[in-house]
Parts: sequence; structure tokens; C-alpha cells
Amino acid sequence: MEVNVKLRGDVKFEVAARKHTLVCDQPAENGGSDEGMTPPELLLASLGTCAAFYASAYLRKKGLAREGVEVRVTAEKAGPPARLDNFRIEIRIPLALSEADRAGVDVAVHHCLIHNTLLRPPAIQIELHAPAAA
Repeated sequence: MEVNVKLRGDVKFEVAARKHTLVCDQPAENGGSDEGMTPPELLLASLGTCAAFYASAYLRKKGLAREGVEVRVTAEKAGPPARLDNFRIEIRIPLALSEADRAGVDVAVHHCLIHNTLLRPPAIQIELHAPAAA
């Protein structure tokens, strides 16, 4: 998997993955023009869409209606060091579910790639590529 990020303004960035692009920006109070989600919001969006994907996949597999499924993700700022903590994923399914299907959705959502990544901190290497100063 790969994304490429390019500076497009003071604190605005274009993010590209495959044939898709989106804008990441800061609100006005942080010097941005609020043209896109902030990096922490993108992280919450990633977690929420992953949870929604797995919940929806379970419902589809069981032949249950998926219309109206919604996911809300919240987190709190914590630190030091500055980070997000206390993530909460709320899944709203407007359809009455049996206890077995409620448990099935729960198990399915726990298979989310982003959820599991956050539970087991990944290795991260940072490489800086810049010409040497003269």
C-alpha cells in the first residue's frame, strides 16, 4: 500500500492513492483554509470506514439489510507525547438484530485492519531525503 503527499499551500496537502486524491488541511485557527480534514480526522475516518466495511460485510453475508448503517468514531487528545487516545467506535444499525447477529457484527468489526494496527503498534521508519547544504 502506498500514498503520496504533496504540499499544496501553507498547511494544505494533496494525498494521492492509486487514482484517488483528497485534500488534507487545517482549520483557519491553525493557519489553514479548512479545505479538508486534518491528519487526526483522517485517522478517525480510516478507522470508521474500516469498521463500517466489516460491519456491512457481515450483514451482506447474512443477507441482512445494510441501508442506514452508520459509524461514529471519537478520540481524545492525550500526551505527552502528543497523540490520540481513548478511541470509541459506535456502530448504528437501524435493523433489529438477533443476539447471534449482534455478536457476529462485533466479531467482524474486530477484524478491521486499522483497528488491529492501532492495537499492535507497527514499526515505523522515517527516512529524510534532501540535498546536503553547500
